[in-house]
Amino acid sequence: MVQCVSVSTLTTSGNGGVYGSTALWGRHFQLMRKTQIRTGSERNFLWHHCAQRLFFAGQLVMQRQRNLRVEAGWLFKGGGDQGLDASSECSESANEDILIFFFQLDLATRVQYALNTEQYEIAQQLRDKLTEVEAEVVKQREAKRGSTSKSEAQDKALSMIRLRADLQKAIEAENYALAAELRDEINKLEAESLAASANALVYENTPYAFRLGQKVRHKVFGYSAVICGMDPVCCESSSWRESARVDKLTRGSNQPFYQVLVDVHVDPNLLVAYVPEENLLVPDGPRPNKGRFDHPYLSFLFYGMDAAGDFIPIKQLREKYNRPRHEVPGDPPDEGGEDA
Repeated sequence: MVQCVSVSTLTTSGNGGVYGSTALWGRHFQLMRKTQIRTGSERNFLWHHCAQRLFFAGQLVMQRQRNLRVEAGWLFKGGGDQGLDASSECSESANEDILIFFFQLDLATRVQYALNTEQYEIAQQLRDKLTEVEAEVVKQREAKRGSTSKSEAQDKALSMIRLRADLQKAIEAENYALAAELRDEINKLEAESLAASANALVYENTPYAFRLGQKVRHKVFGYSAVICGMDPVCCESSSWRESARVDKLTRGSNQPFYQVLVDVHVDPNLLVAYVPEENLLVPDGPRPNKGRFDHPYLSFLFYGMDAAGDFIPIKQLREKYNRPRHEVPGDPPDEGGEDA
């Protein structure tokens, strides 16, 4: 089932929407559709170019449309870390990841529209582009989150089988020098395979304290946010880690990190933060927590609020992170009557 999220449904109103106008998204979509993309590096460059331009254009749109006073008193509540503020956890890569996810949804919607209007040639072109984009996104996500470790371990196991066969032949031929080289190579592969398998197991079985769509509060900076993505460990660059002082965290970088949408009434410029699990709390106060929370990405990442006041992630977002739906009595069913 195609999730019908179109650029025409996304706004920059107080209730959320995507940064930039429909025309802006349309121009970048035409660029992606018309450009002949042959290599992964070209795709990465074009995605980064589009996402970056959308990001900065959105900043200007948000500043023009929202005359908000930013209450910045909470920016320096970090105890001894007086130089550390909320912007240190701002993540352009997380923001770009969300924009590319929207681009996938938009492409899927365009495919469905072309099919509904019997524009089959256009639908096929869009489907080919969507397949290409999805394959590259999956590849990048697996590399980022260590999912490749599992396939890497399998590849090394196959290599060891072939090497053991070669070793047996070398011994039978009394070529002991070659046999010694093969034995050393097998030992090296066994160690690498064990490490890859252990790494894959850690990534697959990581327990998360928070779930997609859950409202949270930052323990240090105090702002309200909503979980929209998660990694089992910190997957940011070394320069980002240094800026965010990840090495000073109690649990370091080997803990879950979350992509969170920051309430624009707190800071309209922070947008998306990448926050370690130890710095997030469930908000205090009565439940359900249905207080006002605004962010321009809410409308294409979530269906709406559940009965407890948290947000219901769309099916595609849950599939992206392989997370089950959190059932709350009184929740509406997924659109289309399906659930994963």
